[in-house]
Amino acid sequence: MSETTEQKKVSHRNEKVGQVVSTKMQKTIVVEVEMRKAHAKYKRIVRTNRKFYAHDEQNTARVGDMVRIRETRPLSKLKRWNLEEILRRSALAQIEEEASAVNAAAE
Repeated sequence: MSETTEQKKVSHRNEKVGQVVSTKMQKTIVVEVEMRKAHAKYKRIVRTNRKFYAHDEQNTARVGDMVRIRETRPLSKLKRWNLEEILRRSALAQIEEEASAVNAAAE
């Protein structure tokens, strides 16, 4: 009995990994997730893309980043996901950060 109470609570919310496509909204990112599954009749692998709107509280994600999003309660008409973590920064985002750091140092 004590083992079950000591175990960490496991979240059963759905998680997806995808690429950030847009960050033009405040505290919202658009994540495109690629899903691959076999065709029912022909057994050929079919790729489908789907876009999800996710809440990004600190506006940390940039276009091109690979992120993990987790299902959450409805936050708005379209937002049902929350940014969990940034898995990999895009090369473009790193170049922009370095350029802004150089500009800030020059001023």
